[in-house]
Amino acid sequence: MALSPRLDVRQSQSLTLTPQLMASIRLLQLSHLELSAFVDAELMRNPLLESDAPDGDTPMERERAEEIDPYRDVVDHSDHLGSAATIADSLDTDVSNVFPEQSGQDSLSQSSSWPEGKGGVLGGEAPDIDQYVSAQISLADHLAEQVNLILKDPAERLIARSLVDNLDERGYLMAEIDQIAEQLGADADTVEAVLGKVQGCEPLGVFARSLSECLAIQLAEKDRLDPMMAGLLAHLDLVASHDLALLGKKIGADREDILDMLAELRALDPRPGRAFDFTPVQSVVPDVFVKRGNDGGWQVELNSDVLPRVLVNRVYYASISKKTRDAEEKTFLVDCLNTANWLTKSLDQRAQTILKVATEIVKQQDGFLRHGISHLRPMTLKTVATEIEMHESTVSRVTANKYIATPRGLFEMKYFFTTALNSSSGGDDHSAEAVRHRIRQLIDAEKPEAILSDDTIADVLKREQGIDVARRTVAKYREGMGIASSVIRRRQKKAQMA
Repeated sequence: MALSPRLDVRQSQSLTLTPQLMASIRLLQLSHLELSAFVDAELMRNPLLESDAPDGDTPMERERAEEIDPYRDVVDHSDHLGSAATIADSLDTDVSNVFPEQSGQDSLSQSSSWPEGKGGVLGGEAPDIDQYVSAQISLADHLAEQVNLILKDPAERLIARSLVDNLDERGYLMAEIDQIAEQLGADADTVEAVLGKVQGCEPLGVFARSLSECLAIQLAEKDRLDPMMAGLLAHLDLVASHDLALLGKKIGADREDILDMLAELRALDPRPGRAFDFTPVQSVVPDVFVKRGNDGGWQVELNSDVLPRVLVNRVYYASISKKTRDAEEKTFLVDCLNTANWLTKSLDQRAQTILKVATEIVKQQDGFLRHGISHLRPMTLKTVATEIEMHESTVSRVTANKYIATPRGLFEMKYFFTTALNSSSGGDDHSAEAVRHRIRQLIDAEKPEAILSDDTIADVLKREQGIDVARRTVAKYREGMGIASSVIRRRQKKAQMA
């Protein structure tokens, strides 16, 4: 058979991941905050997209809006601002409480120390009220003020500034003395001496290199760092394990003295820098609500407050495209229209997919919603994906960073996916999360004279609920929940009874 080149026409089907398809997949796993940021960026970039918010205006409305003179707007704002006395009177307080630096002056515009600009306001601009809001002082700024008072030598101040820069959020010094000395080209003994001077700064305990040193600094200020207390700080590992008998032998103290010293330690702050941690706490907002229906079932609905609503302004596109003659501008408008259509479609598909997955989770976990965690069923991504005819990876992306509000509380969607433990009686499998909950219940209910070992807990689970679980599995679950071993728990409860 002779070999020769030839052309063949063949028809086949294949799935190609286009850039838009890949972007749609990424949208599934974004949280509502990340999605909101993404949509805001698209609104800024794409002139054909507009927000469907109640107070949002369309590009056509913005085009027809009256041109506003920025200078006139500033002047009008200053006219309505009023004097400091008027503002203080409306707030029913003294002028010094509103504008401390304005005390004794009649008004903002009449201040002789402010140069009047055009329109009678400062440099043509109205005063910014935000400048009167007090700023929160960081730990570094708080310590820098004290360092300037404690140290007079510029070289020592430079070393102290480097020490401040190497503190973590707890107030602990994370860098080694030799490392700081090498960076600054200074002697290690000099750095150590400066460290000793600044360790007296408020809050007490900052600049410590370990927990024991942090506690020692606070005890020394109270004149309570005697040799016996120093010995206790040197054996904090025994304190953590509640081995009071061995601790007493190490430091030469009886049980009563140890309990008194432990009471003093509990009154100290092991993380002194946290008083200056002003990081705002982000509250968790649910993506899905689950409520009991009138028919006894469950109603599943999306949280409309976290769903971005965008529209494609085709009227604006039609009006602009008629005036456009340049080929590059026309290409830009077509790309914007395609992107806008894709985004609206992808957001709708994302919402429908989340609702479909959440509905199946509620269907599978009906027992949990009605009776609690002991009735949580084992469930995998494959179980849900099979029921709703989707791929497991899609379900995994949908449940990532999503939260569902139920009558039992607020849970991450991933919470409901747990492995199964076999039943020794041949019944239904048990959820691993339900087993963890039962282990915690057993440990919380144990008495000081009858501490349950891991083997005993495994026997109780098998005898009472038919859960076939090994001792090492009980130990793994217990350690995962941060529960100490039976030996340490026995010491803890004996110490509590003493």
